[in-house]
Amino acid sequence: MVTQMNIEQQDFAAAQQALAQRIARYTAGQEQLEAAIPGLKLYNFAQPTEPSSYTMPASICLIGQGSKRLTVGDESYMYDVSRYLITAVDLPVVANIVEASPDRPYLGLSYELDPRAIRQLMLDSGKPPARAAESQRGIAVSQAPLAILDAFSRLLDLLAQPADIPVLAPLLNREILYRLLQGEQGARLMRIAEIGSQSEQIARAIGMIRERYSRPFKVDELATEVGMSSSSFHQHFRATTTLSPLQFVKRLRLNEARRLMLMENCDAATAAIQVGYESASQFSREYSRQFGAPPLRDIRELQGSVAQG
Repeated sequence: MVTQMNIEQQDFAAAQQALAQRIARYTAGQEQLEAAIPGLKLYNFAQPTEPSSYTMPASICLIGQGSKRLTVGDESYMYDVSRYLITAVDLPVVANIVEASPDRPYLGLSYELDPRAIRQLMLDSGKPPARAAESQRGIAVSQAPLAILDAFSRLLDLLAQPADIPVLAPLLNREILYRLLQGEQGARLMRIAEIGSQSEQIARAIGMIRERYSRPFKVDELATEVGMSSSSFHQHFRATTTLSPLQFVKRLRLNEARRLMLMENCDAATAAIQVGYESASQFSREYSRQFGAPPLRDIRELQGSVAQG
């Protein structure tokens, strides 16, 4: 006997498979694709990956096949074909693909979320702001709704019709945001988008830190700039990001230094200065603590793994 639950499960499996097929189609022959649709990236990996550090913008991440682990501070989040991950603020993360093989590669996507678009949709829809439980993580994992999978499949279909992207992609972006606001993570997004909320103040502070991380600045002055007391700022910053403001700055600096050395062939001393370190020895110590090896050895190992791949 076919039940409503069975039908829903079959519909979800079909939608998940359709999403995986689209990702595979557009990433054929490459591990990562920065798509023609702004903010959309597609991924196709034939094997699990080593943990990598980077700064992740506010995004939704979906998986069509495989699974992935993402760590912020001391907290880890696993997600797969049945669960999506959402970050409501920019966060320094460590991530690795857990499940992938040549026969069943990891197929996933990430799509950046614009708080301004969320705010506008809240105004247009008359959706009231979320007032309760201000101090929440800026990251969460939730069950993936069928409507979200379907909307992203239609978004990916636009890649085959580039001329349609400027007109139809904004409409699908609006639908995706609407579906998210209607879902269990809607309140999290609304708090970040609501002007004057503590979550929105922390989000603005994170934006300022990203602009200034390579220059000296005082955390207490930053708290004043976003309209918070020092104690409240520290409390809500850690509640949102799992990190203190100084830990957050340090991880941004180290992630950027690693990128400069790996992608732009900077030496360690130059990279350290560019991201704001005045002491080469301090940079080396903190880099080793973060990535498990001194800068030169770490970059050589990364370059070797890329060459072997």
